[in-house]
Amino acid sequence: MPSKTGILLTNLGTPKSPSKTDVKAFLSEFLSDNRVVKPKNKLIWWLILNLIILNTRPKKSAINYAKIWQRFGPGSPLLDITNLQLSGVKKVLSKSYDNLTFEVGMRYGKPSISKALRKLKSSGNNKIIILPLYPQNAGATTLSTLDAVNYEVKSWVDSPEIIFINDYHNNTGYINSLASSITDHQKLHGKPDKLVISFHGIPKSYIDNGDIYYDQCLNTSQILANTLNLLSNEYCVTFQSIFGTEEWIKPYTEDTLKSLALDGLKHVQVVCPGFSADCLETLEEIDIENRAYFINAGGKTFSYIPALNDRSDHILALSDIIQSKIV
Repeated sequence: MPSKTGILLTNLGTPKSPSKTDVKAFLSEFLSDNRVVKPKNKLIWWLILNLIILNTRPKKSAINYAKIWQRFGPGSPLLDITNLQLSGVKKVLSKSYDNLTFEVGMRYGKPSISKALRKLKSSGNNKIIILPLYPQNAGATTLSTLDAVNYEVKSWVDSPEIIFINDYHNNTGYINSLASSITDHQKLHGKPDKLVISFHGIPKSYIDNGDIYYDQCLNTSQILANTLNLLSNEYCVTFQSIFGTEEWIKPYTEDTLKSLALDGLKHVQVVCPGFSADCLETLEEIDIENRAYFINAGGKTFSYIPALNDRSDHILALSDIIQSKIV
């Protein structure tokens, strides 16, 4: 029997709809993951989550999701874009291989990673290549995805070979695609006083306990700055999406934007290299909320540089990363 290979692209996930009920279900699953929240006391966290957070946060989040829903297709931007990315990768790789099958799986919500893996197994694949669309490896994203994969395949009989791609934070194709997206944007909007390179934050304690995410974010930023020939005063690296009362890795994107405006800078552009697809954290948090922080503090011109999404150079980069594992 000819060898067959399954390709699985994964991302974080999304509510089924921007309704309060669906957002609550999504947040419940997400915030119950011990990779995402590592409570010192699980009972106290359970009470806080179920009695306070899930009774207050879903309403606000649902309003924010509604602002961006159907921006790239019929539903959630994250899922719609991931499907576009899968279609693009399939088109590229199918030119060289006729033995591949493709699926999308989300860590939380649907379509689930487990269901996608079962579909790939039932298709008779001898090998399954899994690419989490997180360029930088973090316990809360990459390793949580690996947890979901291991949970599903541990009971399989005659399991296919599983190849899990841990990160691609310094991949040349990925970096060049980022650089091109920035130069393309600046051809239309000019060069800013400062380029803000914003990544999703994580608690500082995770880094103190060995998470490699922070170092990979800094490494990506340095390589990107070198590729763009940026001087040290022309860009800065920040962290967004802070949650809870614990200290997170700094500097915070919100505080930095306010400070830049107060220091007299009039034009900033924000790029988010850790997000392979536009989502709530980029379209709403950065392009709406953080835009307002900068403008209200005295800034004049703010622009968000879109995620790589299904740019042709990004699709080629993802395809090359996968192809290196096929043979």
